Amino acid sequence: MTRDTADDADGVDGEDRRSSVETTPATDGGKDTASGADDVALDPWGSSTVSDYRKLFDEFGIEAFDEVLSEVPEPHYLMRRGVIFGHRDYRSVARALRAGEDAAVLSGFMPTGDPHIGHKLVFDEIIWHQERGADAYGLIADLEAHSARGLSWDEIDDHARDYLLSLLALGFDPEDGELYRQSTNREVQDLAFELGSNARFAEFEGIYGFDGETSVSHMQSVVTQMADILYPQLEEPKPTVIPVGPDQDPHMRLARDVAARMRYFKVTEAYASFEAEAAERDHLAAAYAALEDDREVVRCADAADWLDAEMTPDAVRDAAIEKLRSAGKEPLRPRVRFLDRNATDEAFDALIEAVPGEKRRYDEHVDAFEMDREAAEELAREVEVDNGGYGFRPPSSIYHRFMTGLTGGKMSSSVPASHISLLDDPEDGYDKVRAATTGGRETAAKQRELGGEADECPVYELYAYLLAGDDDEFATEVYEECVGGERLCGGCKEQAAELMREFLEDHQEKRAEMEAVLDDLDLDLDSERRGVAGDEH
Repeated sequence: MTRDTADDADGVDGEDRRSSVETTPATDGGKDTASGADDVALDPWGSSTVSDYRKLFDEFGIEAFDEVLSEVPEPHYLMRRGVIFGHRDYRSVARALRAGEDAAVLSGFMPTGDPHIGHKLVFDEIIWHQERGADAYGLIADLEAHSARGLSWDEIDDHARDYLLSLLALGFDPEDGELYRQSTNREVQDLAFELGSNARFAEFEGIYGFDGETSVSHMQSVVTQMADILYPQLEEPKPTVIPVGPDQDPHMRLARDVAARMRYFKVTEAYASFEAEAAERDHLAAAYAALEDDREVVRCADAADWLDAEMTPDAVRDAAIEKLRSAGKEPLRPRVRFLDRNATDEAFDALIEAVPGEKRRYDEHVDAFEMDREAAEELAREVEVDNGGYGFRPPSSIYHRFMTGLTGGKMSSSVPASHISLLDDPEDGYDKVRAATTGGRETAAKQRELGGEADECPVYELYAYLLAGDDDEFATEVYEECVGGERLCGGCKEQAAELMREFLEDHQEKRAEMEAVLDDLDLDLDSERRGVAGDEH
């Protein structure tokens, strides 16, 4: 292990102080990049790292969390400090939390080793949402651990207990939330079976790289995770957020797709009886807006002429013109459209009856002329649920940065020196922090002159992610003293090590108190499958 040199306590000399840092959290709003990482490749079962988190915005459609932060009531310090850096559709959850409406949070833990301080990020995110009124779910992904990682059921049972004790010790309220194991939750398994009818092997090939050597149980575990993600909405549809690391985003994309396929109706905007792509609808909207004030009725042919004269030629414009000319004298009018995806005849008839005002029925869709898109979405969901459907809302997600390992690289359960287990003896936790690499300069003199590189420092991350707690001023003070050259690594690590020891002492006392609470829960922690060996896939 290398050690830093800008150390007023150790006085260590001239060694290389850092291994290649694969992820550098911009906990102060600073750098987003780090050296030593490959291009973005998100693998839920691998060791995904992200060299530049901004790539996720462009390549996978993840939105920057900063853009929604002002809408979040009393945001958690992980949100304020940029540790939670991205989201998918979190506004619906934030809106529900602000209004005191129904919402849910769920995340799972694959019990492949001891829970460590990296896992604490997810524990904290679940608990924060629960404290703000969301229905909270914590699950043990034991089927995934067995099928994808090859753990025996004996190992899974032992680790499952440790994860749940730490979640409870950190503040999860089991009386106001739900804890479960995938393997014993029959509702999840039944839902997985239903969802599987809308998932295809070709998707698993494209998303996960599955092939002819992939076991059926591994594929089944993926469908089970889709069921986990949608499980909070079984009783009623509600905004639901899944806190995860960005490596789990493939699961979120597939879950959103499958949830949409389960819906009875799809609601879109339209302007005529024919179907148009989203980009084509933009052209139709522009034509309608330009012509509606000049004539009593806007005809499709009129809109085609306007597009031909006013819009720059391209494939989308030309396709819109062709459809408009085919519709001829048909009136061009804005409306919302209910498309029949999986509806029963009874549900489709009920929808037609429920649509208020002027409407027009076609073989596979209904057009409503006096509703906006939001009201139409709610009506479609209400009719679906009343007629035996699920009415799932697209699940939302928030993404936190990977925590850098104490030795550099990604923090990993399989590399004990890289992480601090929540089960570590407090003195061992102290020693690991004291031995950690830092973003210090080669000498104390250079540190004072140039300042430290807090953005590339695993020890600073400990302050920002954990040790500073809710005290933003303290986290900022550590950062500014480091980059300003006032704080040297020896004293900084000593302070962090002492805070870590105190945290572990307190956490383990609370874990001991939670033993009785866990034993009283209706949760089987001794699998009937004990003794069945795992298999590597």
